[in-house]
Amino acid sequence: VAASAGAAGVGVGSMAKKLPDGERITLIVDNTTFSVNASMLTAQPQTMLGRMFSSGLEFTHPNERGEYEVADGISHTVFRAILEYYRSGVIRCPPTVSVLELREACDYLLIPFNAETIRCQNLRGLLHELSNEGASIQFEAFLESLILPLMVDAARQGHRECHIVVLSEDDTIDWDEEYPPQMGEEDCQTVANTAMYRFFKYIENRDVAKQVLKDRGLKKIRLGIEGYPTYKEKIKRRASGRVEVIYNYLQRPFIHMSWEKEEAKSRHVDFQCVKSKSVTNLAEATADPALELDSAGNPLPQRHFEISHEPEAEPFLRPEALLDGEEGAIGGMLANADEIGGRPGGGGGGAGAGPVAGGGPAAMLDGVPQ
Repeated sequence: VAASAGAAGVGVGSMAKKLPDGERITLIVDNTTFSVNASMLTAQPQTMLGRMFSSGLEFTHPNERGEYEVADGISHTVFRAILEYYRSGVIRCPPTVSVLELREACDYLLIPFNAETIRCQNLRGLLHELSNEGASIQFEAFLESLILPLMVDAARQGHRECHIVVLSEDDTIDWDEEYPPQMGEEDCQTVANTAMYRFFKYIENRDVAKQVLKDRGLKKIRLGIEGYPTYKEKIKRRASGRVEVIYNYLQRPFIHMSWEKEEAKSRHVDFQCVKSKSVTNLAEATADPALELDSAGNPLPQRHFEISHEPEAEPFLRPEALLDGEEGAIGGMLANADEIGGRPGGGGGGAGAGPVAGGGPAAMLDGVPQ
């Protein structure tokens, strides 16, 4: 690989001048040595190897054995095929090498990859790579002449993304001014160009275009096919009086891209809640309490608490029955202590089992006469 060796390396510019015609150099690629004529490489100065071994601003230096390690990452099989370009100007792709691998090696070594320089048994693979190269060049032209002006227009309006639908020049657009169609995108722009419309009907071309837009620094890139309303087909009037316009939709390519730098911050809302110790607002005091949610996000049933200012009553036992409407000693009011002790039939009973107030019949406590 060409490297700026600087003062530490041996300048190939001076070395190339010292090499006589026919001088051979040793190249190491993939742990394999190749002995080639230096003048054969310098005859193609537009390639990387030609620049490395010709006078100029670029330098390289050999190892301790005088060998040059070049083409890092390229297999020796591919490099052997590439050396044929310096001999005959044509590269024959080996059957064990994919066209994509050969294409990447040619791009790395700055060797032209086209129909004049490449011979391959796999025509499908060769034509696919040639189409990718042509599609990249063609889309660059579409981008500069047709797409970029629409993006600039959107940017001047303060937008940071653009949605463009590619129409054919034969498409007729006739929308009702009072009842326009509902569009999925708020700011949808259109460009009528038949050549670009045909270009995007191939999914491989859309992949190439997406890569070109990505290399140009754009984000959130989407390319595909969507329905686009063209003209009115009929108008329906509902029983409620509402008018419904039916449009004819055509499948057309679209491009969506964004140049927003802080898209994550634009969609983030920071809620900072501080719990107040006092309620100073009447509306806050009467507001509904916040709902408690379970792990599934469903509201939990609210719990109600009754608050009373009266002291809590102690538990007591009531007799099984009351006689003559009188209150028993346990369930009702107790008589005075002297009445209990001096009334006939009192029997000197205690307060918990004394006779009924007023000298009436004795109450029944647990079914036993007292």
